[in-house]
Amino acid sequence: MANDKKLVEAITSMDEDFAQWYTDVVKKAELCDYSSVKGCMIIKPAGYAIWEQIQSQLDSAFKKTGVENVYMPMFIPESLLQKEKDHVEGFAPEVAWVTHGGLEPLQERMCVRPTSETLFCDFYANEIQSYRDLPKLYNQWCSVVRWEKTTRPFLRSREFLWQEGHTAHATAKEAEERTILMLNVYADFLKDVLAIPVVKGQKTDKEKFAGAEATYTVEALMHDGKALQSGTSHNFGDGFAKAFGIQYTDKDNTLKYVHQTSWGMTTRLIGAVIMVHGDDSGLKLPPKVAPVQIMVVPIQQRKEGVLDKAYELRDRLIEKGFRVKVDDSDKSPGWKFSECEMRGVPFRIEIGPKDIENGKCIFVRRDTREKTEVALSDIEAKAAELLDTIQRDMYEAAKAHLESHTYTAENWEEFCDTINNKPGFVKAMWCGNQECEDKIKDELSATSRCMPFEQEQISDKCVCCGKAAKKMVYWGRSY
Repeated sequence: MANDKKLVEAITSMDEDFAQWYTDVVKKAELCDYSSVKGCMIIKPAGYAIWEQIQSQLDSAFKKTGVENVYMPMFIPESLLQKEKDHVEGFAPEVAWVTHGGLEPLQERMCVRPTSETLFCDFYANEIQSYRDLPKLYNQWCSVVRWEKTTRPFLRSREFLWQEGHTAHATAKEAEERTILMLNVYADFLKDVLAIPVVKGQKTDKEKFAGAEATYTVEALMHDGKALQSGTSHNFGDGFAKAFGIQYTDKDNTLKYVHQTSWGMTTRLIGAVIMVHGDDSGLKLPPKVAPVQIMVVPIQQRKEGVLDKAYELRDRLIEKGFRVKVDDSDKSPGWKFSECEMRGVPFRIEIGPKDIENGKCIFVRRDTREKTEVALSDIEAKAAELLDTIQRDMYEAAKAHLESHTYTAENWEEFCDTINNKPGFVKAMWCGNQECEDKIKDELSATSRCMPFEQEQISDKCVCCGKAAKKMVYWGRSY
């Protein structure tokens, strides 16, 4: 069994060094690898399979709201990017520029898209003529490039995968409704598929998207008490429309500007799943997003009939729609168990000669390691039941962690003590002035995560300056 332990011993304890634990899990579970392209990662099959599950299920949720997929160029001419002043200023430090085509210098340099608002606006200016052309509900799956100084696998890299939705509407009301609708799609996806609870709310003006009237966010709390912005939805109003001349003829025959939205989620969701659910043995994947939901592990597989029975169980389960594999490698059972846990497979089925003789097998949960004897005749029904239970229990465990690591502070002393000594969200009142936000960031390395939709009156004074409070805000340190 000594060799079987090496897989787990290679993982630093999360209590000892959370950042190193995260890196160890990403590497040992073979989710991604470092690239010779500085700041960029290679997403390996195990990691990309998780992204495929996220992509397919999110895409389905989008389409249920009427969204269609399109694809825009990856290059943006500088003149196009310059059309919206706030937008270009917000992204200027992160833009990667193309200056040559082959050996020839370009007449106009082009950026590799950091986001595609300007491309969609340019497209909409020609595409939209009449009220009959609205709304436009488009999304694209692509990669974007942002020249980050500090990178970490999945959480922050110079090139990453995402989806970006871009919609155009006739009225401000419709745009606001779409902005909130897509935020709720994200929140539901995080809860129902990734088993991650979130806080929903609006970003402050300091933290909102460059060029937006309002930015809404879903904020998740990682195991180490740091926040992770997990999805955002932006209401652009008619600011971009005016900059790009996107007008339509309304029913009363007058020209009006459209109102736009944008919303996105990225591969950082994989990082969220790792940091919310993982433990010192590796990944814990919620069943709905796990590429392999069940691993069948044959015991004493060289004995007659054992492998055949393992394949039979696999085929029966696949026929019912489960994602199943058999570990028929020549590794020891103990190693297979450790590897199964490392990769986060929601549960494994152990089957050996005596089990076959007795008409049963053993189900072993990844999240609790609980073992259950199951009759071979019942595996399909019991598998469905157990996967539902694991999905629900993982969400409840994450929710309990969020609630137990959310604190309140009424004054500056209490706020500083909590931020410094109790990792998590801190709910505190705010006067609305950016000076207080800046002070909190400069002195405590904490930021406003969101102004939640569900407001509480913790006190009537700003936690920073003591002046009259306007909003209750979730504060915290973040990735």
